[in-house]
Amino acid sequence: MSSSENEETRAGDEAASSAAHDAAIDAAERNAQAAKSTHLPDGRPPRRSGDGWTYGSDGKKHWGLNGAAGLMLVDPERGVLMQHRALWSVEGGTWGFPGGARDMGESAIDAAVRESWEEAGVPDQDGSGIEILETHVLDLGTWSYTTVIAKTLRRFDAVINDPESIQLSWVPVDELEDFELHPGVAAALPTLLELLRPHL
Repeated sequence: MSSSENEETRAGDEAASSAAHDAAIDAAERNAQAAKSTHLPDGRPPRRSGDGWTYGSDGKKHWGLNGAAGLMLVDPERGVLMQHRALWSVEGGTWGFPGGARDMGESAIDAAVRESWEEAGVPDQDGSGIEILETHVLDLGTWSYTTVIAKTLRRFDAVINDPESIQLSWVPVDELEDFELHPGVAAALPTLLELLRPHL
């Protein structure tokens, strides 16, 4: 290889390294700015240590400084517990699973159980009314979302406990795709159903 070719290769490597460095700095700056915007999606101040915005490797803004988690809860007789999301929330008006931001140091399973108890009255606060079956993680580097798949151990009536829901409804598994789903739920649904079916 000639000296000019060596110089061109070196210049190309340096440019790529510089671009990667700039991208990392840009992501860090965006996350620093997002961390300052810790208000809830409807403008209320944060309630818990995980409340706040951050960015994932997809370049999009996501709720949950420590990531987020939701509960895909299945009742063998009634189907999956679905939450019609409040219009002011992220992707408001769509259907998804009860869930939300993880507290600092909180596991994804504990967060999903806590959030579903807070939002929908899923028994009980310690998760003793459900059986955890599987988990599925969407990992975006600096942010992740864990869907915890579980089944009910006893029948209960879901109750709207906070303003994050328009409606709570049990939806038969084969009818889930008929609903206007949160984009994240819609994208993950084929994988989630594949994980769920052996337990039905």
